[in-house]
Amino acid sequence: MNGRKLIVYISMSLDGYLARKNDDISWLSMVEKKGEDYGYNDFTASIDTYIVGRATYDYIIKLIDHFPQAKKFDCYVITRKDRKPEDGVKFYNGDLEALINNLKKKEGKNIYCDGGGEIVRLLMEKRLIDEFIISIIPIVLGDGKRLFKGGVPEDKLELLNSKQYDTGLVQLHYKRK
Repeated sequence: MNGRKLIVYISMSLDGYLARKNDDISWLSMVEKKGEDYGYNDFTASIDTYIVGRATYDYIIKLIDHFPQAKKFDCYVITRKDRKPEDGVKFYNGDLEALINNLKKKEGKNIYCDGGGEIVRLLMEKRLIDEFIISIIPIVLGDGKRLFKGGVPEDKLELLNSKQYDTGLVQLHYKRK
């Protein structure tokens, strides 16, 4: 293997939610600050492949009517149904472990997983995630769609970095031991 890593880079509420039950993510805007990207541009410069679940993909399309990641990265949408590639997006419904292992064997930059919770759970079940970069947004939602759904094996992590921002956002960067 050439050292490519699968990295989950994602935001969640303090109580572990990605979105409200109705998929609302408007609360993320509470940490928007002109000129602050929380390391996103540096992170995306280190990746060339993007993986996301079908529900997250559909939400992005519904929200902004296109999928901007397809213009920058090799994009895979994980789905349960056969679907032909469209607009630079490959829809994948095969063995997720095989896909990740094949991607890690190829030459290239790191692989970015942007969720959602079901994809993260599937990847964690097989211990395929190498690193987590999680931005904690200073809000308690109380209910919604969880990032960590449970049902995965215990996995020890090592903190690589933590950074706090004046917006209240705290970013944690872990790698699997």
